[in-house]
Amino acid sequence: MALPPLVEPAAELTKEEVARYSRHLIIPDVGVDGQKRLKNAKVLVVGAGGLGSPALLYLAAAGVGTLGVVDFDIVDESNLQRQVIHGQSDIGKPKAESARDSVAEINPFVKVVLHQTHLNSENVLDIFRDYDLILDGTDNFATRYLVNDAAVLLGKPYVWGSIFRFEGQVSVFWEEAPNGQGLNYRDLYPEPPPPGMVPSCAEGGVLGVLCASIGSIMVTEAIKLLTGIGDPLLGRLMVYDALEMSYRTIRIRKDPESPKITELIDYDAFCGVVSDDAQQAAAGNTITPMELKQKQDSGEDFLLVDVRDPHEYEIVRIPGSVLIPKDRIVSGEAFAELPQDKQLVLHCKSGARSAEALAVLHQAGFKDAVHVGGGVLAWAREVDPSLPTY
Repeated sequence: MALPPLVEPAAELTKEEVARYSRHLIIPDVGVDGQKRLKNAKVLVVGAGGLGSPALLYLAAAGVGTLGVVDFDIVDESNLQRQVIHGQSDIGKPKAESARDSVAEINPFVKVVLHQTHLNSENVLDIFRDYDLILDGTDNFATRYLVNDAAVLLGKPYVWGSIFRFEGQVSVFWEEAPNGQGLNYRDLYPEPPPPGMVPSCAEGGVLGVLCASIGSIMVTEAIKLLTGIGDPLLGRLMVYDALEMSYRTIRIRKDPESPKITELIDYDAFCGVVSDDAQQAAAGNTITPMELKQKQDSGEDFLLVDVRDPHEYEIVRIPGSVLIPKDRIVSGEAFAELPQDKQLVLHCKSGARSAEALAVLHQAGFKDAVHVGGGVLAWAREVDPSLPTY
């Protein structure tokens, strides 16, 4: 069932706006009134990356009057495969500024407000307060729970999306929904997964066009909420599988055990990007890429173990490394292949997975094992810039 419109309509549409939005105006469900509401709306997009890119472009094209962008990252070449709001000339430029410039090209009538900062418990309420609706396109659990809890405390609705490899999910969360069916993200996922259990897109990859599929659905939900048309995904989770080309909807119910959200917390600690065991193992047992190079150049006898997945090993590798994926170490399957008479040096893409594997090896008796901080990315940056990165 449709919900009441989130915003009041603007006073008028100019002659230029009527021409621009004419294909909206002739849809009876949207019409002049709906377009005026879009013009008067203020929408905040958290993240100008894979999901934020198509979301911002289509929100701008639709005529949302004010768009806020939260992002403190810069454009990297690896972003261009899916983050379509950025281009080749934007590499090295702040994503928020690149997004602003692209929005201006799409629709000069849209006001863009930049929040080039790391969203955290200290600033999130002040940033969210002035917006009617939040779109969460982030790719980490700490920020997802932060966005959720801040939206609950402020009574704001928000559209959430998630992508990984060939699959995507979308839902609408609004604790104080006027139809009395309010839910929040914790009703779907009460607790974050254990550290290292769910790989990020940077570790597991994502089909670029999936961002457009999920991002456009998020914008569709935003338009429905802003204008009060259609049946939003409140209380429903839409799951998309690109390989099967299938959409299915799962009903979400209020979790009676979910505690009431009354304050913001330390979300990095709550989600734990790296487990306590991994942090303890890495403390004092981390070497730099240059130290690894010195060990190689001096002829030290050690085994360099790459704990990434095979397809990552095919992209780029540190010379002299052998591939033993982290899962085989964590399960203990690989223990018989590891030498007892030489030091083990582990590495992954950036250091998180190798730290987890290091903790397991220390517990298994490989006490002198170490890992390379920053992984193969740091090696390519500090030792051999000719190597590709991903």
